[in-house]
Amino acid sequence: MEEGRTQACELENEEEGRLLEDFLLWAASIGITDSPPYSSPIGCLGDSIHLAQFPDAGGRGLAASRELKRQEIVLVVPRSALLTTENVLLRDPNLASFFQNHRRHLSPTQLLTVSLLFQVGKGKDSWWYPYLIQLPLSYDTLANFTQFEIQAFQVDYAIWIAEKAASKARVDWKQSLVLMQEIQLKPQLQTFKSWLWASSTVSSRALHVPWDPAGCLCPVGDLFNYAAPDEEDTEDTFSGRLTDGGYDEAKNSYCFYARKRYMKGEQVLLCYGTYTNLELLEHYGFLLASNPNEKSFIPLDPSMQQVSHCWPNESLYIHQDGTPSFALMASLRLLATPKSFRREIGHLVYAGVKVSSENETKVVKYLSEKCREVLDRFPTSHEDDRRILEAIGKILCNEEIEELEEIFRQSSEAQKAMVSGSLKARRRRMERWKLGVEWRANYKRDLVECVVGFCNGVVN
Repeated sequence: MEEGRTQACELENEEEGRLLEDFLLWAASIGITDSPPYSSPIGCLGDSIHLAQFPDAGGRGLAASRELKRQEIVLVVPRSALLTTENVLLRDPNLASFFQNHRRHLSPTQLLTVSLLFQVGKGKDSWWYPYLIQLPLSYDTLANFTQFEIQAFQVDYAIWIAEKAASKARVDWKQSLVLMQEIQLKPQLQTFKSWLWASSTVSSRALHVPWDPAGCLCPVGDLFNYAAPDEEDTEDTFSGRLTDGGYDEAKNSYCFYARKRYMKGEQVLLCYGTYTNLELLEHYGFLLASNPNEKSFIPLDPSMQQVSHCWPNESLYIHQDGTPSFALMASLRLLATPKSFRREIGHLVYAGVKVSSENETKVVKYLSEKCREVLDRFPTSHEDDRRILEAIGKILCNEEIEELEEIFRQSSEAQKAMVSGSLKARRRRMERWKLGVEWRANYKRDLVECVVGFCNGVVN
């Protein structure tokens, strides 16, 4: 049985490799190139970047074929190659009137999703067929999570965001059904399952273009993996310089640039923007083990509203290293100050200055108690979650280890995740459940760091 499974995997990998090779040849034939202004007839990659596997950093991605300088152009994709609503209508003018009738009540993203499904329905007759055939068959964006998988987050605001994403996907699908019927999409492409796949494709792969808020699907360009922005990226944003990628009107193409200096063989990454891990899961279906933009929120007393009105609620959070945000720390310092003195010392607080040792002790005591209250309410601890993640990892690697049985006996979650459905379906469920457990483990880690590292450090 193991031998048969291995042979099946080899055949699957061989077929995937062939489709990828055909895709790159097609991309070269339509002008996609990593060596502008030239385009090779034997493939669009190899001069600046090439496909490579990065098992611990996003899986399949693009590596530097040579040393790349910062801001050097590494890929050019002509406008005609982009899968946009505009280009779909140009190639199928008969659709234009149907789309025009629905522009008032369907969003640009819904129209692009329908456009994608229409192209899928054309099969080999679609101009983008070589691109479509190598797209992922499933995604792990929040809209794809079942109610059981959503509960794995444990944290109320994360569960609410995940449920909202799932609900919105279903509403968008229902609103788009009339248009899908009018353009006579195949019945199987009108199902919610197909919609979920197409909308997840758009959510996780679309790149910004100035003429359509929905963006575009960019062949080859969507093979770049994500890198969180750093301080240099922020500076470049303010100076208006293009460091990652964007549509270049002068070149009539989508152009990608090296965001830093890369050595040969190093993975070339693309920054999509500033996202927390929950936002990355919502839109792209992955999270980062170390995310400098991560924010962990805790429930605060109603009295906080008296002192935090200067800052939006989303600015009151705990960083990944356990330190409170500037706004949260300032609000807590004001809260720990008698009302009669708040106006007098307000300028110090807003400047980030410590009011007094007594005030600082009250602040960290309050913060520590709040974090402990949150941690105590969870059915599993941070250590429990790490053990569960280790167990899931072993299962996904097909390791039959007896010690896992005890963990699963203790976890009703794991029991539910492992029952019913095909092997592939169970694996997908397990992978999404793992993402939920991983997110909550990171959340608890941040709160533990806040108590042990930050609060205890201040007291000591």
